[in-house]
Amino acid sequence: MSRLSELGNGYTLVVCEKPDAARRISESLAETRVERIRVEGTEVLRFKRGGEEFVVGAAVGHIYGVSDPFDERGVYPVFDVEWYPSYVLDERLSFAKGRIESFRRLSLGAVRFINACDYDVEGEMIGFNILRYACGGKEKEALRAKFSTLTKEDVVQAFQNARSPSSNGLAVAGRTRHAIDFIWGVNLSRALIEAAQRVGGAYKTLSIGRVQGPTLSYVIDREVEIRKFVPEPFWEVRGVFRVGGIEFEARYAVKRIPRKAEAERVEEGCRGHKGGVVSKASRGLFEETPPTPFNTGDLQREAYRVFGYAPTKTLHIAERLYLDALVSYPRTSSQKLPPSIGYAKIFEGLGRMEQYSREAGELGRGVLRPKEGSKYDTAHPAVYPTGERPRRALSSWEARLLDLVIRRFMATFAPNAVSARTTVIVRVGEYEFRASGTRTVKEGWLRYYGKYSEREEKPLPVLKKGDEVEVVSIGSTEEFTTRPPRYNQSSLLERMERENLGTKATRAEIISTLVSRGYIVVLGEQGLMATDLGFAVMETMKACSPAVVSTRLTREMEEKLGEIESGRGDARALLEQTIRVLSDNLVSIASNEESIGLQMSEAISSAIAARSILGPCPICKTGKLKVVRSRKTRKRFVGCTNYPNTCNASAPLPQRGAIRTTTRACEKCGWPIVYVKLGRFPWKLCVNPRCPGKAGRREHEVHALQQS
Repeated sequence: MSRLSELGNGYTLVVCEKPDAARRISESLAETRVERIRVEGTEVLRFKRGGEEFVVGAAVGHIYGVSDPFDERGVYPVFDVEWYPSYVLDERLSFAKGRIESFRRLSLGAVRFINACDYDVEGEMIGFNILRYACGGKEKEALRAKFSTLTKEDVVQAFQNARSPSSNGLAVAGRTRHAIDFIWGVNLSRALIEAAQRVGGAYKTLSIGRVQGPTLSYVIDREVEIRKFVPEPFWEVRGVFRVGGIEFEARYAVKRIPRKAEAERVEEGCRGHKGGVVSKASRGLFEETPPTPFNTGDLQREAYRVFGYAPTKTLHIAERLYLDALVSYPRTSSQKLPPSIGYAKIFEGLGRMEQYSREAGELGRGVLRPKEGSKYDTAHPAVYPTGERPRRALSSWEARLLDLVIRRFMATFAPNAVSARTTVIVRVGEYEFRASGTRTVKEGWLRYYGKYSEREEKPLPVLKKGDEVEVVSIGSTEEFTTRPPRYNQSSLLERMERENLGTKATRAEIISTLVSRGYIVVLGEQGLMATDLGFAVMETMKACSPAVVSTRLTREMEEKLGEIESGRGDARALLEQTIRVLSDNLVSIASNEESIGLQMSEAISSAIAARSILGPCPICKTGKLKVVRSRKTRKRFVGCTNYPNTCNASAPLPQRGAIRTTTRACEKCGWPIVYVKLGRFPWKLCVNPRCPGKAGRREHEVHALQQS
């Protein structure tokens, strides 16, 4: 490890967003050995290329943040904001101090500066702030290296083509967005907290922002629809028929019969007939075009559908794969794959991997022309694999997501799939029954993406008009209209994207914030449900500050931020508009503080009480199992609310990690299933240590629960 004193002067300082990216860039550019140097306790990298000396430093995301100048958190309204080192704003970010000081020291000996942070709004802003504040105002003279993958070829080309940006629109838009979001969020959040504390004495971290508000309103509006929904009965009549030893099902031509008597009349009319006649048979071929390449939202939705990955988890894994140079930059709006990415080169790389060699070879021999979508991003193409082989063992999560990206990429270059669709109408007496079937005739792109397509073959026997079929059975069933589905993380993300709320980088984070604040809960396959606290916050905002939940206002702001990004907008005017709108809403909140405070206080108390309830007690059937903490040992465990009167049900819990209910009971024993979050991702646990589903590992698990 070299020392700072050995550096000297006259080098090019490269600013990167993450240490892994700094290492990749250094390995790609270096023509000499890459040396590691400690500067203010932070590792930087040094090497030479073409006789020029480079020093590469890395932030760890945002090391500057926006805040107000007041030490007292309860002060509002706040309209004056400044940029501060992140360690000043949050003591948990103390590592940022060394990185900022490292860039400051390195800037003193540098003669040239290159911003090599991720090329998007957030990355541009991170580099801009470092160059402005840590490097003493070098943001205007710094060159910009733009790349979509961290492969050696792309990095070398990006540095060869590095230029001074014609404007700092991306950075200005990012800084404006952060300032607006802070002003909007901090004022409304402090107003809510202040009202709850002053009137009701309850405290909980509350927040509501210009994107949080409309997003929460979608979940709540859907929840209101669900609660108002009254299922209506209807009847369906289905027949099972047989021909040539093959059975198939057909549905009576009237799909929803409103009265039971009518359904019974159809049954009765068919009862005396042992056979039916095909009155119509049609068969047609239809082509299905390949799917479009992934952009950020498409990837998040597909990973949720296929693997159940939460959007934030998908983005985290994709960024890890990007830093390993296995996929392109995952934060993109584009559904296009330009020829400049090198189709043939990527297929050659995939062909060297055993699991893709056959498919890549087939596609690589043809004309390489991808099926593209309509969405375009000026910064990056759609997400695609680089064709490079992993240098390390991937986790199962990473391997699955990489396989999804690779197979989607291959599918976009494949021909159309062709299916045969058959429709048959069988007449039994005077009643007609309709059956439809599909069969794949030509796999096309399904050959490469079929494992993720969830395509189900449903062939019908070959029939023609006039053929006779045997009636196996005809019966009616009572059905009920179904309530509207709850949003899940994927469909809510899609709604946000459709309404232009947030950005490709922030939408998943907004949903996670709503969950962490307790405004919505994740019910697994049942989707997202708004809580009483979420309802209380939304009712308050709609009554006193309707602009906070206005999709129109938020969309207008996003459009103006887009204009700033392209260099055509006015950041100052947008900030002034934000302050005007917010001031009017804060006046309304202040004038209704007492009613708001009572409502918030009651909702907070209810939320705190509900959080400890895990589910109904399977022992006494009348109580509820909740999280209890022993006064003597301070250890937590599960106990029944009927203790000590009528029920002694109890179970141990892990002593570390956050416990969250799933609202589901174990299929084996009926005890609640909970999430235990230790680290980044939660794991599911049946709280019953004697659950039959734990046979074989029961003693080990009980011991682990007691000791953890």
